Amino acid sequence: MEKIRTRYAPSPTGRMHVGNLRSALYEFLVAKHAGGTFMLRIEDTDQERYVEGAVDIIYRTMKETGLVHDEGPDKDGGYGPYVQSERMKTGIYMKYAKELIEKGEAYYCFCDKERLDSLKTTVDEDGKSITIYDKHCLSLSKEEIEANLAAGKPFVIRQNIPNEGTTTFHDELYGDITVDNSELDDMILIKSDGYPTYNFANVVDDHTMNITHVVRGNEYLSSSPKYVRLYDAFGWKVPVYIHLPLITDENHKKLSKRSGHASFEDLVEQGFLTEAIVNYVALLGWSPEDNNEIFSLSELIEKFDYHRINKSPSVFDIVKLRWMNGEYLKKMDDDKFYEMAKPYLDKSLPADYDDAKKRKIAGMVKTRIEVFPDIDAQVDFLRELPDYDIEMYSHKKMKTDAASSLAVLKDVLPILESTDDYTNDALYQTLLKYVEEKGYKNGYVMWPIRTALSGKQMTPAGATEILELLGKDESLKRIKKGIEKLSL
Repeated sequence: MEKIRTRYAPSPTGRMHVGNLRSALYEFLVAKHAGGTFMLRIEDTDQERYVEGAVDIIYRTMKETGLVHDEGPDKDGGYGPYVQSERMKTGIYMKYAKELIEKGEAYYCFCDKERLDSLKTTVDEDGKSITIYDKHCLSLSKEEIEANLAAGKPFVIRQNIPNEGTTTFHDELYGDITVDNSELDDMILIKSDGYPTYNFANVVDDHTMNITHVVRGNEYLSSSPKYVRLYDAFGWKVPVYIHLPLITDENHKKLSKRSGHASFEDLVEQGFLTEAIVNYVALLGWSPEDNNEIFSLSELIEKFDYHRINKSPSVFDIVKLRWMNGEYLKKMDDDKFYEMAKPYLDKSLPADYDDAKKRKIAGMVKTRIEVFPDIDAQVDFLRELPDYDIEMYSHKKMKTDAASSLAVLKDVLPILESTDDYTNDALYQTLLKYVEEKGYKNGYVMWPIRTALSGKQMTPAGATEILELLGKDESLKRIKKGIEKLSL
């Protein structure tokens, strides 16, 4: 059997979009599941869209996500160069374009902007205007072409697609797709600046680099017939095509930068773990045979079967990703969790809290957050008591109300004032003694205390733990504040 070779071929135009990350991940998994080779190729022929530093982002993202390439600009496997602008210097694209001209499958086009602007245009599904070229330059004689070239007249090289007949190609998910050739425009292969277009360079590079499987978004389905015609014109074997479903936001609109979670770096900056992002992105269009949803990268390699990719659009559900991230946080080693949580704790907690206190708080919030920025909402009351409504003291389950809470707080204030040991265990025993003497339920006493200390319905710690964290002076100050609010 032919060894599988896949490639991730990004354009250095900025941050790695979630759709691009999924393509890279699926290309990686297709290769690794079959013991094949995964290649990185940089497609930088569109100089107008090139963004300085974007290549570094590609390398960094792939390293962080564990998508280690076997071949690439930094790992020559015998198919280099792996950067298209460097490949262009070898003359490879012009060589193949001229071969197509000789076969009658391509032709020189010398039309200027004015003439092109006068041509008929149509509007595609996304509302973009598309100019349909009328093959004007196909009728130029050999002498006219040579005269234009000798005069240095600007030109492009176009693919020559017949007006009649059909073109059929096969996709692993969509099956055989047939289109009328009359719907296909004579796309440009070599631009006026001498650079190949993305579409042409793609075909030439995939063939000369022996790529067997091409995984990409289904927005390329409409271009695939043109690719297939190029393969056929050269007499080359067409790779296995796997076109992935669209990724939409919760409103079924295409993911955009405005959504705030369109790129890998956006998600990392929002506190999501790399492992959770990769795991979640793997499920945007693919599902395993069982109902399991949590996978390490090595488990994905073992389980991944591209035949189980769904054709329907995938919804990027940020709520689902948050849940998944929370699952990863719960399983994380405590020391690692603390190191990652520490910058958020430093920002949210009082400045005088020492490392031991912060570690204790990290343990309290670990199972209660889904992303690290959630920490602030969990612990902000330790920094400053929020203003709160006394309705919070009323709790059906605890059978408390404003009046009973006032009585409890007045009772425990002198007890807490006379207590010097403000460790959790000592405080719990002290308050338990009061509970037993009064014949109360624990919650009947602890709820008012916790409310007065935190001003919040939900906290990551119980009443005595909060007393310990706040310390004697701050705790007494807040109990008195609660009594004052309830006495009004």
